[in-house]
Amino acid sequence: MIARDPRLTLNSRQQNLLAWVQRDGFVTVEDVAAHFDVTPQTIRRDINALAELNLLRRYHGGASLPTSAENVSYTARQRMFSEEKSRIAALAASHIPDHASLFINLGTTTEEVARALAERRGLKVITNNLNVAGVMCGYTDCEVIVTGGVVRPWDRGIVGEMTIDFIRQFKVDFAIIGISSIETDGTLRDFDTREVRVAEAIIENARTVFLVADHSKFGRPALVRLGHLSQIDALFTDKAPPDSMGDTLNKAGLKIYIAE
Repeated sequence: MIARDPRLTLNSRQQNLLAWVQRDGFVTVEDVAAHFDVTPQTIRRDINALAELNLLRRYHGGASLPTSAENVSYTARQRMFSEEKSRIAALAASHIPDHASLFINLGTTTEEVARALAERRGLKVITNNLNVAGVMCGYTDCEVIVTGGVVRPWDRGIVGEMTIDFIRQFKVDFAIIGISSIETDGTLRDFDTREVRVAEAIIENARTVFLVADHSKFGRPALVRLGHLSQIDALFTDKAPPDSMGDTLNKAGLKIYIAE
């Protein structure tokens, strides 16, 4: 049996610590230790674990958000918030009817949606994610089309100009996309320019766009602008967005589904 790396499973205190930093931008060890009624050494260990996953940046006496150029490794993202992603995926999949056509792009949450669609019939799926293709190609009465392009070795994602040209040949019923960052003003961001260009093409060529994102994506920094929440028809997440996003969400006009 392969041992599971304990750093890749966040306990509730670590999740709350991460949410605190995402909200305020910086925390001190002393404040966090007092809040959770634990020793400063315990909080330092939490910060070290989160920093190793590039979720936080260590500073003397505290922690802040990482820079906008740093992403978490694919292996770590597969295991982080796995239960939340499963709930989000099940809820999103419940809104996809039989005989629908879909784009599914890169991301560990979109891969969970692919697994949650196992009972659907007559789907036509176009994807630049070889993990999604591997999951869905064995489904009953499901046709999977894989885009052309360059395959990234670390997550089996397909990107590049060939990918964009391929996607632009189609107009589908639904796009299911993931994201790395949702800013307070509704800006959507990710880390890889080539991945972002593909996602833009997917959004442009879908009649309905579903964004699937766990709560850690709210307020997280990322480098490359993808678009805005106003381009999204429905957001599926596991916790209500921060109150600071209230006006943005109202103006965007999208539906929000919470997989609690």
